[in-house]
Amino acid sequence: MIVQSEITLRPFPRGIHLITGEIMRRLPALPSTGLLNLLIKHTSAALALNENADPDVRHDLNVIFDRLAPENAPYYLHVDEGPDDMPSHAKSVIVGSTLTLPISDSRLNLGTWQGIYLCEFRDHGGPRHIVATIIS
Repeated sequence: MIVQSEITLRPFPRGIHLITGEIMRRLPALPSTGLLNLLIKHTSAALALNENADPDVRHDLNVIFDRLAPENAPYYLHVDEGPDDMPSHAKSVIVGSTLTLPISDSRLNLGTWQGIYLCEFRDHGGPRHIVATIIS
């Protein structure tokens, strides 16, 4: 069985945002076993699975990403949409646009300290759309 739905997230400011609870609230009932695939339909934001206990992790990830892909680099050609646009595309490629997560006992089978994150790389990215596909 395959069930698919689309989740629209409210706009978030630039940063790494824990969205596990919001995703779970908006999914249909999960099967006893299967897989959940999440796809973010954007090229300047990403989805990640990471530490969900210490907020310093989110801060440090932002610092790392900003050093890897700084704004206003003189070698960027794609600059029409503002200084945060090209770095956002690069960061999105680094992190990725999909997550595939196991479902066990009708719950996501995540590690104790794992959470689903929206990585918003734009200052004003707007609402973000995620396709959720449940396979059982």
